[in-house]
Amino acid sequence: MDVLEFDDVVIGWGKGGKTLAGVLGRAGRRVAMVEQSDTMYGGTCINIGCVPTKALVYSSHLGHDGWDAAHYTDSIARKDELTAKLRAVNFSMLDTIDTVTAITARAEFVGPKRLRLSGGGDELELTAHRFYLNTGSLPVVPDIPGASEGGEIISARVHTSTELISEANLPGRLVIVGGGYIAYEFASMYAAFGSEVTVVDRSPIPLRREDRNVAEAVSSILAGDGVRFLQGAHVVGITDSAGGAADGGSAAARVSVATPSGPLDLEAEAVLLAVGRAPATGGLGLDKAGVETDEHGAVVVDDHLRTSAPDVWALGDVNGGLQHTYISLDDHRIVLSQVAGGAPRSLADRRAVPSTVFVTPPLSRVGLTEEQARAQAGAHGWDVGVASKEVAKIAAMPRPKIVRDPRGLIKVVVDRTTGHILGATLLCVDSQEVINLVSLAMQHGITYQELRDRMYTHPSSSEAFNEVLGAIV
Repeated sequence: MDVLEFDDVVIGWGKGGKTLAGVLGRAGRRVAMVEQSDTMYGGTCINIGCVPTKALVYSSHLGHDGWDAAHYTDSIARKDELTAKLRAVNFSMLDTIDTVTAITARAEFVGPKRLRLSGGGDELELTAHRFYLNTGSLPVVPDIPGASEGGEIISARVHTSTELISEANLPGRLVIVGGGYIAYEFASMYAAFGSEVTVVDRSPIPLRREDRNVAEAVSSILAGDGVRFLQGAHVVGITDSAGGAADGGSAAARVSVATPSGPLDLEAEAVLLAVGRAPATGGLGLDKAGVETDEHGAVVVDDHLRTSAPDVWALGDVNGGLQHTYISLDDHRIVLSQVAGGAPRSLADRRAVPSTVFVTPPLSRVGLTEEQARAQAGAHGWDVGVASKEVAKIAAMPRPKIVRDPRGLIKVVVDRTTGHILGATLLCVDSQEVINLVSLAMQHGITYQELRDRMYTHPSSSEAFNEVLGAIV
């Protein structure tokens, strides 16, 4: 069997891995980029995650009112065209570097620093000085009678997010299993397209990680858009049935649900399993490489993203950290500082990481919730102050009214003694942009008074701070 030798091998074309491969390749290092599927060049974000889902979120609010199957089908086609272009660009970005070799194959370690690649009936082995694991994560598939078995989906009507965004036909009725951020994002999107959406959530309360007033505001907005929530409920089985579907009488699935008030049967053309994602480490032979994993399958790493095996690092979702593309990008900086020199960097340097859930309007957060801040106040000596205001009542923030969506709220938690911002939650138009301003302020110790008294462009969403932060109590 042929054995190829490289300086560096990246397994998985995610954000951190592809960026690292590009930097090392342009520095003259012999780099192999191994990706098991040519449909995943560029990684999850570009192909089945951030980009396609946000393209659909945007399309769901354009040029139609209520049920519009044709608009949905056109949106899927535009999404596919966009991801195909980005996939080609991402492949070219590495393939045009002379010292980078892109290989489409399944990878499995057969020993320390020795990898076997297989694809198309061919096999080869390669060795390298350094290896980087960047295989990402996969949707969790729970066992549900009639829907899934042994982690595999067995019903044509049941999908993960990966499959659902490739379905060309808009489901008249959609049941979403799960109550996390992916579930809410898809609920908001498909309700906007015109589907009748029901969310089945095991938790007795919505979005349990958020403050109650925030969670209630989000669920109220979605309920106003037609989403039905079944809290403290779970799916006990799914069977095929012939139903009069809203999109023309096609066969449907019968979803049996246990609720606090008793059993309930739902009919749906599609069921989405949205109960989380798990690190994609199966079949990699990590034990043969001396790489340890935890009980969830995540690669165990230290603060410098080093695994238990010498010269092997893990970046992105596969290491069990926060599942965001920008986290993977920052992971590459931590690894690069070790293998190519530069200022030392570690997980300890990472603070005030923002996040956004693309419901409409988007929900963005950074730092602590009010509940978390009050629980930690004694240990840190904080005098916790809070400002919370409904967007519709913020006179100094006309932009949401201009774009016809004044729903939501803005909430900021501070330490009144130092003026430091402890956290912020923004449920409003443009929150995915404005939250970065708060994150930067927290990172550099800029006080809430400075944000309150700053000049902002007008009309903009950031100028809300002039008013909201003037009401800290």
